[in-house]
Amino acid sequence: MMEIQPVILCGGSGTRLWPLSRQAYPKQFLPLSGDSSLLQQTVSRLGAVAGQDLTVLPAMVVCNEDHRFLVAEQLRSSDAPQGAIVLEPVGRNTAPALTAAALQVSEGGQDPLLLVMPADHLIGDTAAFGRAVQVAAGLASEGRLVTFGIVPDSPETGYGYIRRGAEISSGAFELDAFVEKPDRATAEQYLASGDYLWNSGMFMMRASVWLAEIERHRGDILAACRTAMQGTQTDGDFVRLDRAAFENCPGDSIDYAVMEKIAAPAAAVVALDADWSDIGAWSALWEVGDQDAAGNVVRGDIVVEDSRNSLLYSQHRLLAVVGVDDLVVVETPDAVLIAHKDRTQDVRAITDILKRQERQELEFHRCVHRPWGSYESVDSGPRFQVKRLTVKPGATLSLQMHHHRAEHWIVVSGTARVTRGDDVFMLSENESTYIPLGTRHRLENPGTIPLEIIEVQSGSYLGEDDIVRFEDVYQRI
Repeated sequence: MMEIQPVILCGGSGTRLWPLSRQAYPKQFLPLSGDSSLLQQTVSRLGAVAGQDLTVLPAMVVCNEDHRFLVAEQLRSSDAPQGAIVLEPVGRNTAPALTAAALQVSEGGQDPLLLVMPADHLIGDTAAFGRAVQVAAGLASEGRLVTFGIVPDSPETGYGYIRRGAEISSGAFELDAFVEKPDRATAEQYLASGDYLWNSGMFMMRASVWLAEIERHRGDILAACRTAMQGTQTDGDFVRLDRAAFENCPGDSIDYAVMEKIAAPAAAVVALDADWSDIGAWSALWEVGDQDAAGNVVRGDIVVEDSRNSLLYSQHRLLAVVGVDDLVVVETPDAVLIAHKDRTQDVRAITDILKRQERQELEFHRCVHRPWGSYESVDSGPRFQVKRLTVKPGATLSLQMHHHRAEHWIVVSGTARVTRGDDVFMLSENESTYIPLGTRHRLENPGTIPLEIIEVQSGSYLGEDDIVRFEDVYQRI
């Protein structure tokens, strides 16, 4: 019986699908196709992998430390068993992420097959995915490093390609070469030849094989990851890598660090024809969406008149369009994007401008998620800010104080337990309290329904960094 250890790489900067995706809430956490997020769909499709000679272990997720509570919450709400969540203090690309995961699973002397998957891909045909993984497992069990190549259906210029070599078995080939993103004419030649596959960014190999190859080709990455693993701290399902050691780790991708340096027969590619998309731009979301008779993909409160082949997404208010073709219009509570469908790859230029201008719309939505719930900015002006807080049942905010602001809390629904200085008291619907500047305070939801609070802040400085935490169940001190 072969054991497969799924390793889900859950990084991402949240730029390509801005404004729906943000740095603090990138696309893998969004329900872009269906009711579950891309991360949850990645976990759920593992059910199609298990076979008579395969055992699929609980998925390990490697993510940025800032996203740890989002990952944990979405995994808990899925039906699949949960494995370790390895926390990167900084992003160092996919090769260090996989190396840290391989070291983690090898600690007890185990040597499972690693199934490496990005968290933000869409696969429509999970049965075909399962069959391809079983083919790859046979090759990886023999010591090969295996990648998955997507059977192309168009001369795509936005993907790297893999040139396949001699056939090993049905659907499996020796890996001849990785090819960079081509121009249109070259991509058409690749498609016509039938010898090229899109590079999916998914891999399979034994943990020991990966560690041997990363040591041979990028020993500096392995050394840094080993040092980072020696300084790990475990907090429940969270495995925190040592910050200083991992910050010193060179960044590189799995492809560049190892795969492009491996020759056949040590490397193989399995062809995957499974309705795959990496949702790399808004145009890709239009392609996989449910198009109406006019070719429009519509989501939200939309009124459409005489418009065709457009992606129309409204999150907060009524969106009305008249006489437009081939547009992407995306509305969120704090930003609107309008782009021609052929230019959606250029959204990154907008996010680059926002970064230079230090705009908070690049990082956060108006609704900001926290481990205890969320808060949403309602209004703001000189020396005041109004927020709506939603605290999950049983959740507790940190015991904290502010140097520059006071707060008024009004309970809209639910029951609140409030700590204010030495006093602890309950508030019910339509009741309120005042937290003076410099006072230690805490908000808890002891009930079984969400607690909704309107918070009015007033003072000389209202930034989120004006928080001094004394106690915190989420280890954020």
